[in-house]
Amino acid sequence: MGQTTDPRQPFVGLRAIVTGGASGIGLATAQLLAGQGARVAVFDLPGAVSDLPEPLVGFGVDVSDDDTVVAGVAGVVDAFGGIDVLVNNAGIGAQGTVADNDLDEWRRVFDINVLGIVRVTRAALPELRKSEHAAVVNTASVAATAGLPARALYSASKGAVQSLTLAMAADHIREGVRVNCVNPGTADTPWVSRLLDRADDPAAERAALNARQPHGRLVSADEVAGAIAYLASPLSGSTTAVALAVDGGMQNLRLRPLDA
Repeated sequence: MGQTTDPRQPFVGLRAIVTGGASGIGLATAQLLAGQGARVAVFDLPGAVSDLPEPLVGFGVDVSDDDTVVAGVAGVVDAFGGIDVLVNNAGIGAQGTVADNDLDEWRRVFDINVLGIVRVTRAALPELRKSEHAAVVNTASVAATAGLPARALYSASKGAVQSLTLAMAADHIREGVRVNCVNPGTADTPWVSRLLDRADDPAAERAALNARQPHGRLVSADEVAGAIAYLASPLSGSTTAVALAVDGGMQNLRLRPLDA
């Protein structure tokens, strides 16, 4: 088929799921996709989806619970008639060295950050395979590719997300399903704000995080959403197996200090 998609509204007629879509990067993504024409279902914990802005449709889904995932995907199919785009954004953070979190915490973070992607994707795959514009976008992190202090557990989980993305892309490209991921730098999200609030000197900690990124500030949720929308768009039909950094140059640039 020839490409007739309107570049201003590339998602018209498409149906999307965004996990972890009630706040932060997920909410920004859900609103952007809806603004570009998609019908968007938000998967998040039941208490988080009760007051979503229109036209988003909320489903109470815990990505660590297979029963709610399967029910949520079935609900989207009933409501929308199918699924074209899946954004696996749900995740939790973790701090500490390899010795600082017990094994239960390691299992919990991997269960949400990695197995959550597995649960939702495998439930959605039968519908994605039917779509002419099927796309999956996973949210990884710069922590997958850069060694960050006191982020051992989080980094390991996001490294797994990036590797899983590549394997999924290989498995499903001949089924017409593109799979990519975004690697945000430190983003100005509610989770990061909570970390800053717990710091001894929140202002100094924010300044340190800003300085760590070459462009001198935190990444915005809207910037990450824009990258996700690009990867998910029918206009990007030849883009697959890509890990797109949205990190202000944190991973790849090596700038001299300003006072050098």
